[in-house]
Amino acid sequence: MDRLTRTVNAARAAWGRGQSPGRAVRRPAGKLLRPMAAAALLLLAGCSFFDSPVIMRGNRVSDEQLAQITPGVATRRDVQSLLGSPTQSSTFNDGAWYYISSNTRARPGRELAVSDQRTVAVLFDASGVVREVKVLGAEDGQNVTMVSRETPTPGTERTLMQALFGNIGRVGMMSQQPSPGQQ
Repeated sequence: MDRLTRTVNAARAAWGRGQSPGRAVRRPAGKLLRPMAAAALLLLAGCSFFDSPVIMRGNRVSDEQLAQITPGVATRRDVQSLLGSPTQSSTFNDGAWYYISSNTRARPGRELAVSDQRTVAVLFDASGVVREVKVLGAEDGQNVTMVSRETPTPGTERTLMQALFGNIGRVGMMSQQPSPGQQ
C-alpha cells in the first residue's frame, strides 16, 4: 500500500485544482519572482519622491545676453537694462559687477548640494564703459581657510572662587537701593 508523502492540506489543495492527490504540486518560480520584482521596482521608483527639487539661486546670465555686451561700447546703464541689478559689486569702488548663480538641492542633515555654479564678472573703466566680461566657474574659486582662534575679551575670566562666592553680598545691596520713582 502506497502512502502519500504530502500533508493532507496540500493534497486537498491539489484535489481542488483538478489535480490528483498523488501528483506533486509544483509552483512555477515565475509566480513568486514576478511580485518580488514588481515590489522592488516600486521601491526604487519611490526613492525619487524623496529627492528635494533643484532650486535656482541668483541671477542667471545666458550666453545670448553675454553676446549682447560689447566691451568698449556698452555702459553701466546698458548692462543693467540687459542683465538687471548685479548680485554683488566690488567692495572699494564700483569698478566690477558680479552676477552669481547656482543650482542647489537641499539634503536633510547636510549642507546644500551646489551644482552648476557660475559667476559673470563685468569690469568697468573709470568712465563707466565695459572693459571686460569674464565667466567664472567653480574651478576658478579659491579655497579660504578659516581661522579657529578667538579674540579674548578681557574681564570675562573668572576663577573657581569668584564663581562660587561672587554673588555674596549682592542680594542685600539690591534691596537697599531706592527705585527710580521712590526718591
